[in-house]
Amino acid sequence: MSRIRALSRTELRLFLREPVTVLFTLALPLMVLYVLNGVFGREPAGGDPGDLVVYRGFDAPDWYTPAYVAMAVAGFALIALPAHLVEYHESGVLRRFQASGLPKGTVLLSQAAVAMTVATVGCGLLVAAALAFTGASAPSDLGRFLAAYLVSAAAITAVGLLLGVLLPTARAAQSVGLLAWFVSLFVSGGGPPPEVLPEGLRTVGDWWPLTPVIRTLQEPWLTGEWATRDSLVTIGIGVVAIAVAWRAYRWD
Repeated sequence: MSRIRALSRTELRLFLREPVTVLFTLALPLMVLYVLNGVFGREPAGGDPGDLVVYRGFDAPDWYTPAYVAMAVAGFALIALPAHLVEYHESGVLRRFQASGLPKGTVLLSQAAVAMTVATVGCGLLVAAALAFTGASAPSDLGRFLAAYLVSAAAITAVGLLLGVLLPTARAAQSVGLLAWFVSLFVSGGGPPPEVLPEGLRTVGDWWPLTPVIRTLQEPWLTGEWATRDSLVTIGIGVVAIAVAWRAYRWD
């Protein structure tokens, strides 16, 4: 654990020495909130009798805020984290870690710790802005929402580690991460209401990995209940991703 803490502190200091990266990372959740709420989040759930019910009957800001939290975590975990890990591979940093006797678990867990720390700060800013400026209500059950956040952020970060281990170049990692992020935006509930999507896209959304993650966050926010099925799927995604990443990890 001492090695993980030491490497995590070092990685975090290196991250903070890049002000442009820090600014973009912390501003990304706010950009997500401003742009997506402006496009999708202004209409209330209510409407004329017979209208299609969207957002499960909740107001749009309440529906989207927990979804934006997932998208903000994914923005760092699926795009920045894999590219950073692959860059270490390409530049020979991982071989130097190996030569120093550093276990591979220390490298993976320290990268995950930094990713979750940075994402949590960004998501905190997003939630504060959503409550202050969009009319979103506070979580129905804050404790369950925080627990859901830890489960969801860990799962998304594990998928990011998997991409960083499997993909051959930093450019490929960024491209795949961006593609995964945008697909998630459109089919997982963070963009257009699922009820208005064509049947084919709804089917893709039902099977897309980020969909249960978003639902895990939405349920305690909207109803105060725990999304048992979706949280189990989310945990399963995280466990499988970290297990495969662990097995596939190579120093060179």
